[in-house]
Amino acid sequence: MSRPSRPVHPAQDARVFLFHCDAYDVPRIRALVGGAMALLGLRPHGRTLVKPNLVAAGDLFQHAYTRPEIVEGVLGALRDREVTGDPMTELAVGERCAITIPTRYTFAEAGYEAVFDRTGAKKICFEEVPQVEVPLTHVRLRDYIFTPEPVAKADFFVNCPKFKAHPWTTVTFSMKNYIGIQDDRHRLIDHDHALNRKVADLQYVIQPQLIVIDCIVAGEGRMLTPIPRKMDLLIIGNNQVAVDAVGCMMIGLDPLSVEHIRLAHERGFGPVALEKIRLEGDVSLDEAKARALGFQVGLVKVDKYFEGTNIKAYSGKAPKDATEDYCWGGCPGVMEEVIEVLRLYDEKCDAKMPKIHLVFGKYDGPVELGYGEKVIFVGDCVEWEGTIGSELVQIRNKYVDRKDLDPYKAEHKDVYARMLKMTKKLRELKTRPWTRLEGCPVSVGELILVLAELGGIQNPYFDKRQIVGFNRSYLAWRGSSAWKRVLGKPYQIHGATTRGEARPEIEPAE
Repeated sequence: MSRPSRPVHPAQDARVFLFHCDAYDVPRIRALVGGAMALLGLRPHGRTLVKPNLVAAGDLFQHAYTRPEIVEGVLGALRDREVTGDPMTELAVGERCAITIPTRYTFAEAGYEAVFDRTGAKKICFEEVPQVEVPLTHVRLRDYIFTPEPVAKADFFVNCPKFKAHPWTTVTFSMKNYIGIQDDRHRLIDHDHALNRKVADLQYVIQPQLIVIDCIVAGEGRMLTPIPRKMDLLIIGNNQVAVDAVGCMMIGLDPLSVEHIRLAHERGFGPVALEKIRLEGDVSLDEAKARALGFQVGLVKVDKYFEGTNIKAYSGKAPKDATEDYCWGGCPGVMEEVIEVLRLYDEKCDAKMPKIHLVFGKYDGPVELGYGEKVIFVGDCVEWEGTIGSELVQIRNKYVDRKDLDPYKAEHKDVYARMLKMTKKLRELKTRPWTRLEGCPVSVGELILVLAELGGIQNPYFDKRQIVGFNRSYLAWRGSSAWKRVLGKPYQIHGATTRGEARPEIEPAE
């Protein structure tokens, strides 16, 4: 039996299903997904890959990720729809969770190991497999991007995100879930004020035949530590732009106001107008809107976010190549996520935190310190000149122009190396009232390490509930990479076409 080629371009007959689903019930989810697949005429085949959102998991992040019941139901539906004459040659679940954290660890914390045991699906940690270069030819941020080989070569791709707000991109539905189809080195490139444009560019890697969004319990306000909102919905579709547009309509948001959705729509990836989307299922859009009434999105500028706390933030201008004066996709949003993580770990976080001043971007105003207060200049693009105490301080812009960032030269930054780097910065703060953290963006992990130490707050990386499992996963990850180097197996494959066909040039593991 002949089968269709791997989809680079999305389905043009955009269909979105809204189904009532009030519990994480695997048989119910399996039946709903299978029924939608039948209506869409979808049959899995070849290398079939399911991509959830596992940015973080565990008890403290229980509303941040795609629940395992969703993925188990999807895997079951894929098995149900398999054709004997054209079977799946591989059924896998792949992800790269938040940077510095081993994906092995997040799979375990999210409860996915039991799903792998029950379904026989293969587990793929995207940071542990070869990375394939995908050339781009449209109006774009750069000429090529990297993605894990299982993504580039998938024949049937299923996107299973979580329905959440996002402090950098307004929402994270199906398209934004693509940030997890890059390893750490390449994920951080363009993860700044161009983040929405990066997400739009990633759409050229592959388009899913099937999208299944976990909207049973959605997440408001934030991305890592969202406020739970019971929505009792499973959203299924075959076109990411259409699915995300309907998601925006549900929460009272114009889809064209979200830059990555607008860009993908303008580039022909799908419709945003309701009259061009076939809306189906057993829940009407009006009913879905009623369930989402008052849904909080995450766009709050950092200086406003910290009003009334011991942290005072100063948001200066973003680099001159930004489309706005504020860097929505970079360090300010990272800082907001960091403080919410620390609040989860320590309910007295705000009371313990000493007076701290955080400066972002090009800031021309004063920074007035009281006795014993500290200033942290955050990011490569931070720029300031003034007096701190009796010292004249000149913070120079170290921002690297986008055209000078080469993905071939991107380097992996080890979590323990980051810890040593932050230890040095903390020593600086003991001898003077200010320090500068470099990075574009500075990572969540680095800022957690600094602020936890300054505030005497429980450091998540040293949490006794997690440290054994985290280190076991970390050592397994690093050991796997080292073993591949010994065997001469490629870690990074350069030079693939947009259909994932690798050229012979191979670079060993880092």
